Amino acid sequence: MKKRLIAIICYALFWLAFFFVARLFFILVQYHSSFQCSIGELLGTFWHGAKLDISTIGYYLLIPMLVAIPGIYFTGNWYRVFLKWYSYILIIFSSLIIVSDANLYSYWGFRMDFTPLLYLKTPKEAFASVSAFKIIQFWFSVFTMSAIFMVVYIKLFDYKFRRFESIKHQILAVLFFIILWGALIIPIRGGFGVAPINAGAVYFSKNMFLNHTAINAVWNVGYSGFGQRPVKNPYEFGDLSDAKSVVDTLIVDKGKTERVLNTSKPDIIIIILESFSGYLIGPLGGDSLATPNINRYAKEGILFSNFYASGTRTDKAMPAVLDGYPAQPAQSIIKEPNKSQTLPSLVRILNEKGYNSSFWYGGEINFANFNSFVIGSGFQDIITEKNFDPANYNSKWGVHDHILFQALKDSMKIAREPFLKVILTLSSHEPFDVPMEPVFTGSDLMSKYKNSIYYTDKTLGSFFDWAKGTDWWKNTLIILVADHCARILSDMPNYKQNVFKIPMLWIGGALSKKGVRIGKLGSQVDIPVTLLNQLGLSGKFPFSKDMLSDGTKSFAFYTYNEGFGFVTDSSAVGFDLKSRTRVLSEGKDPDSAEKNGKAYLQVLFNDYLKR
Repeated sequence: MKKRLIAIICYALFWLAFFFVARLFFILVQYHSSFQCSIGELLGTFWHGAKLDISTIGYYLLIPMLVAIPGIYFTGNWYRVFLKWYSYILIIFSSLIIVSDANLYSYWGFRMDFTPLLYLKTPKEAFASVSAFKIIQFWFSVFTMSAIFMVVYIKLFDYKFRRFESIKHQILAVLFFIILWGALIIPIRGGFGVAPINAGAVYFSKNMFLNHTAINAVWNVGYSGFGQRPVKNPYEFGDLSDAKSVVDTLIVDKGKTERVLNTSKPDIIIIILESFSGYLIGPLGGDSLATPNINRYAKEGILFSNFYASGTRTDKAMPAVLDGYPAQPAQSIIKEPNKSQTLPSLVRILNEKGYNSSFWYGGEINFANFNSFVIGSGFQDIITEKNFDPANYNSKWGVHDHILFQALKDSMKIAREPFLKVILTLSSHEPFDVPMEPVFTGSDLMSKYKNSIYYTDKTLGSFFDWAKGTDWWKNTLIILVADHCARILSDMPNYKQNVFKIPMLWIGGALSKKGVRIGKLGSQVDIPVTLLNQLGLSGKFPFSKDMLSDGTKSFAFYTYNEGFGFVTDSSAVGFDLKSRTRVLSEGKDPDSAEKNGKAYLQVLFNDYLKR
């Protein structure tokens, strides 16, 4: 029995060494971020991160320990063979997550969770952002890491499980190993505490990179995929009725709406721009060279200059823009049709008023569960890449934006008024491969990104210039809004305002006021109510406010996977939900901003759970 126990302890040490190397690999890949940390601080990530490493090892030991119990009655090499192949499978599985995580962190700013795996339902689109070189690099890293640890296992640990001899006191041995197996709950839960371990338990520094480094990516994927499907609100910061009162004061409208349209029933085009970050928009204080056409049209439209994305991805943006529903930190309601189909819908309201609605997207509509959401939203016509000649599939994501907008132009010849057309662009998505000669020289990611923004802006300018010469332009309102920002530089903290600030521009002949800047703070969720009030219509959007009313508060709320941000005219906070601490605190009254953000999130998630 002693020999078997020592062998199991050695097996646990093998995995502890594996996760030690995995954390070291992450640090080396992210060296440009970790450079600001001292060696002592980096070593702290190994010490604090061991909590989640040990928890993961506890899970990995469940099956070997369970199989070992009846194995007490048998001798031979069968257990050695079983454990070898079991270990090989786990090594490959863990290596896939570790290498993926190390690559994704630079773009997402948080450790890998279950989210990327949800996109594997549509693998073509999931890998469309990735260059061939990166794919080769990825598989080479996975193969190398797996091969090294398979060799280490065979050379240093496999012999520990060679032929076991029979045990004299078998019943006692069985009872001992049953107790030992049950005791795995202690490392799995992270100790004897009432609450099980969570990722926040390894946070130890004010430097979020160090806290993120301490997280075990394999544990995080498993926890978010299987342990974080909440049936109870995890964001309870106080009494729910008090939180609702706070939200009511934020949303309530007792003022007068400023009319900016010259008609109550305009044709409407909503263009959702892929990854158009505010820091590249000239009139928002960004790069004046990246979007010359948006810069030009901002002078004859209404620019909302303090506007924010609700979340960090397109699947978070769609419910916000069309349903006035804020993004949730770790969930995405669009992936749950039973919930998303209960949301109030701007499209359905306009359908009931006689609008002819259509959704235009040059990519795969099944990606991230868009199809069920678009259908549930009430669109009467849905145009996707399947409506285009395969010869035009010249983008990894589908057809390029100029092809999509050419099809949109052609459709205007037979468009039935009044119409609502929602267009989702895609060419400015990674890998930023666009059909034009580069305007911004350089092979770095930022130059490629700016070129893709320039290309889509050029496509928009061409479409708008053409549209101004048509009969329908004079009765049309076009709303340009980004789906989210692009976190191109790794030194952009994923909780800061500049990662969420996006453009929203209203243009078209239906505007009665032009060359106007609206400085009130708002976000994508405010679009439905702001638009409907201009049309003299109403709808029940509990989280949406009228940005053109003088009676609504000026604020923006946004979420990322690990927290939320709340911005007012005087203050801004970013709140990390794992460590339950502020990671951003600016302005005169951050305490009030934090209180409002917590109330908003608590009410939002309570609503989400009930749907």
